[in-house]
Amino acid sequence: MASHRRPKQPSRARVTVLTTAAAAAVAFSSQAANAAPSEKPSKDEVKAKVDKLYEEAEQATEKYNGAKEKQEKLQKEISTIQDNVARGQEELNELRDSLGLAAASQYRTGSIDPSVQLFLSANPEDYLDKASTLDQLSSQQVEALKKVQEKQRELAQERAEASEKLKDLASTRTELGKKKKEVQGKLASAQKLLNSLTAAQKAELAAEQNRASRTAERDALTADVPPGSGRAAAAFAFAQSQLGKPYVYGATGMSSYDCSGLTSRAYAAAGVQIPRTSEAQTGAGTKIYSVSQLKVGDLVFFFNDLHHVGLYAGNGQIIHAPRTGTVVRYESMNTIGGPFMFGVRV
Repeated sequence: MASHRRPKQPSRARVTVLTTAAAAAVAFSSQAANAAPSEKPSKDEVKAKVDKLYEEAEQATEKYNGAKEKQEKLQKEISTIQDNVARGQEELNELRDSLGLAAASQYRTGSIDPSVQLFLSANPEDYLDKASTLDQLSSQQVEALKKVQEKQRELAQERAEASEKLKDLASTRTELGKKKKEVQGKLASAQKLLNSLTAAQKAELAAEQNRASRTAERDALTADVPPGSGRAAAAFAFAQSQLGKPYVYGATGMSSYDCSGLTSRAYAAAGVQIPRTSEAQTGAGTKIYSVSQLKVGDLVFFFNDLHHVGLYAGNGQIIHAPRTGTVVRYESMNTIGGPFMFGVRV
């Protein structure tokens, strides 16, 4: 017969422990819920993180620009070499055809030179290095064979050069893809942070940027700073005409720009070709290390790795394409986010 016993009741001490633990858990959850809003970063903290991400994105953008420029240069060089190879092959074929006609004529008369017959059938690379064969050829045939051999060597060299450049192009395209992905990743992270702001906070940030830009423009326009050369003045005038156009990484105008895209296009409009990337643009003229010596239109470079460039506008202000989410605008050199390194007078 089964035994029916009352289940054992938990001890008073066990009930007290469990009740205390439950109460603590509820209190902790309540505290966590109350603390969560205060852990959300402030507008200024978000701005600082976003600015850092944009700086890193711009660094990657300049490397992307360099890889893109190298890719375009390699493609042109490869195309030129391939055209040369095609023309060279045609010339080689014509030389061989002329030798073939001579051999056919000799064959019909029964006097084909064994050395010519050997050349035409075996195409030896070092054929003319053998003195014994030279004795069997006429001076005209020797000259023709030398031309064939020289053309063969030229073609081999050009094909080897094209092959190396194609390998370089492949690695450059890989680098380009990596840099593009890096830029996009940084921009996506920055956008995610910006999306965490309220509409009011976003409006405050935009208003702050607009006020700073208007102040910079006023300070620049009232400055008593000598303009640069006629071309520098023309480049600066072009940059002024682009105010308000958006920053887009890798862009060189006319609807959008990145920092070095704006400066290179500005000087191109003034009739001066300068390099595409900010780092390369540092070699476009004479370096100027004192802000007081800068003239309107001089290139100005920022950050230790020189990844940002603008045009000097006077009174410590520049015109530049700052970063994603902004437009071409005036800005104080003190608010760029990185140290002024030097200027360059093109």
